[in-house]
Amino acid sequence: MKHTEFAPTPPMGWNSWDCYGAAVNEEQLLGNAEYMRDHLLEYGWDTVVCDIQWSEPHAYDTMYTPNAELCMDEYSRLIPAPNRFPSSAGGAGFLPISRKIHEMGLRFGIHIMRGIPRQAIYRKTKIKGTDYTADAVGDPFSVCGWNSDMYGVNVRAPGAQAYYDSLFELYASWEIDFVKVDDIATTGQMAHDQHRRGPMPAVGEIEMIHRAIMKCGREIVLSLSPGPAPIEYAWIFAKNANMWRLTNDVWDNWAAVEGMFERCETWQGRGGDGVWPDCDMLPFGHINCNNREGDNYCRMTRDEQRTMMNLWSIFRSPLIVGAELRDCDEFTLGLLTNAEILRLNKHSFGADQIYRTRRAAAWYSFDDDSDGRGEYYIALFNLKNEESDVAVSASDIEAFDMRGRTLYDLWRHEEAGVTGERLAVTLPPHGSVIYRLK
Repeated sequence: MKHTEFAPTPPMGWNSWDCYGAAVNEEQLLGNAEYMRDHLLEYGWDTVVCDIQWSEPHAYDTMYTPNAELCMDEYSRLIPAPNRFPSSAGGAGFLPISRKIHEMGLRFGIHIMRGIPRQAIYRKTKIKGTDYTADAVGDPFSVCGWNSDMYGVNVRAPGAQAYYDSLFELYASWEIDFVKVDDIATTGQMAHDQHRRGPMPAVGEIEMIHRAIMKCGREIVLSLSPGPAPIEYAWIFAKNANMWRLTNDVWDNWAAVEGMFERCETWQGRGGDGVWPDCDMLPFGHINCNNREGDNYCRMTRDEQRTMMNLWSIFRSPLIVGAELRDCDEFTLGLLTNAEILRLNKHSFGADQIYRTRRAAAWYSFDDDSDGRGEYYIALFNLKNEESDVAVSASDIEAFDMRGRTLYDLWRHEEAGVTGERLAVTLPPHGSVIYRLK
């Protein structure tokens, strides 16, 4: 089986980072899973991901503790901190949580950092199935600039592949469905690579992780972070992973969303068939619950949030929401349960940018023709800070003839006229619209 079969459509789910940072616990994971089961699963949201630092007993907010003591087994592999995940005690790991989430009809994922724990190297702990120890596998010159937990793996070292194989053997035994690997799509500065310029992926470790997944006997979706992933490595990402980040963390501000229009332009045409360039998480709803500076609801306007959802969906990015779901208000729930928009994300194809200026952007894509309807989508975006007309002309689109078609507004859920030579709409600041052309 090929890895591209593990994610036939863009993954959809929830990740703990935006609301709980480094300190999520078992109750919070399962509580959000229950909400997803009850309110979102029927719309395709099916994956619950425990983000960073789950092996750190004393994590308490969004910050990282330098050289923190981590929970680890005898084979140099991190395990859940039992004070935060009580069901993991006694060597159970994440299996009890995974099974509870599976019983809800959902999938379960975890975050890891690339590499091997520094404390394993200092203690010279074993690599399972070999005579090697962690100090023979780790590369102390391969470091992450923002997290001190790990050293990179020396991909040329005997025992290196065995380490990653043992890691994913463990995750398969925990019945994990999704793994987000960090500091890998774009790495921190490596001391022995200082002569290189620009961001680089850790190609060797990406390939080793891919091989480990394919050996482990479980279909595990592989997500690579953080961005910006370099476009020149697109073939490496597609060959080994299911999704990879195009940007650094996207938070609840318009500048971050606006910047994604350029990245989507660069990466258009690179997704599909089980591999998905990733625009990052959706910071909707109640976020920053463990932030020492205070929590907040999404600070973007409602129009900006719809524009984010529209761009992510027509581009066919994975959709991963970061809110404390149990605090969802009616508007946020509406963003996540628009079946028309989610159909666009899951089943459209051939997305292409028609144009982009500093003032506006326009995209089109094709609807899934399996039902023979031969329908299309057009998305119009106002990038200005004031109300403005945004238009597209029939001559701008070579892929199909938009004239004489009935417009259906995916957010208003109503027909909105018939197209002629020119389609124009007045949009609020940072607002957008998506039509299906019948």
